[in-house]
Amino acid sequence: MAADGNRERIRIAVAQVKQLSWAALQRYRRLNTYSKLFVWGTFFLYASLGFTILYIGPDRIGQALYNFAQKISHYPFGWLILLALFFAVSCPPAVGHTTLVTLCGYAYGMKGFPIAAGGSLLGSAFAFGILRFLFSRRLQKWSQSNEKWQALETVIATKGLPLIVLIRASPFPPWVYSNTLFASIQSVAFWQFFLATFVVFPKIAIFVLVGSRLASLSDGEQRSHMDTTTKILNISISVGGVLITALASWVIYRAMRKEILHLQGVPPEIDELAAEALEEAEEGAPLLGPHHEPRDRYDGSSA
Repeated sequence: MAADGNRERIRIAVAQVKQLSWAALQRYRRLNTYSKLFVWGTFFLYASLGFTILYIGPDRIGQALYNFAQKISHYPFGWLILLALFFAVSCPPAVGHTTLVTLCGYAYGMKGFPIAAGGSLLGSAFAFGILRFLFSRRLQKWSQSNEKWQALETVIATKGLPLIVLIRASPFPPWVYSNTLFASIQSVAFWQFFLATFVVFPKIAIFVLVGSRLASLSDGEQRSHMDTTTKILNISISVGGVLITALASWVIYRAMRKEILHLQGVPPEIDELAAEALEEAEEGAPLLGPHHEPRDRYDGSSA
């Protein structure tokens, strides 16, 4: 009986993997050329990073990162350097927000939390304001010509701040694309975006804590003086923090999708289009790729 149950669970797991793989392949096939290049570029970037870590060695990379973080922490205005970097990684196409948050823990321990939280809040607000100001006309044209984007705007306008907070807490879209996403949605006010950003502070605190624990493990001198119990404790805190964050992010993402797909007073087809627009935020947001005017608008303007 137990063997039959195990076989059934394995069969279900295999079927789910096949279903997810097929869905991912179909989604990839629907991407435009720019989005496919982005996917392959990201793949080769992370593959290169992986090979680099294996070639150089985790110990040497960890020591180099620790030394770099210590240099920053010993500068009189080292925190300003980190703050400026938060402004940079909050604007597309830059990436590395989580790495920078962890670096704050490397450099300052838990005292780096105010830097990471303040930098994230101010950097994202800067990105929102700049993108909204520079691309306001493009946003209007996009929303008038994209059915999915109109659906997403309708859903967010209906639910308001609670849904904005839920999307902001979700791991998808990632940080820089989340900033761009909200700047692209005209129904999202700046004050709503600013308040919603506070919801990521617990996640930031966890990664600062992970960075502070990894710092002590990365420095060869500190590591050599650690007893086995301390090493296990630091490793457990680091791994546990990442796992807790990943689990919480998954739960929030599922809750966000459920909220979007079951809004009262909104037709189901609008909910579905809004969910698709959110999933494709990295590929089709008006501020992230080439914008194509509808054919009838183009013909009319050229007449």
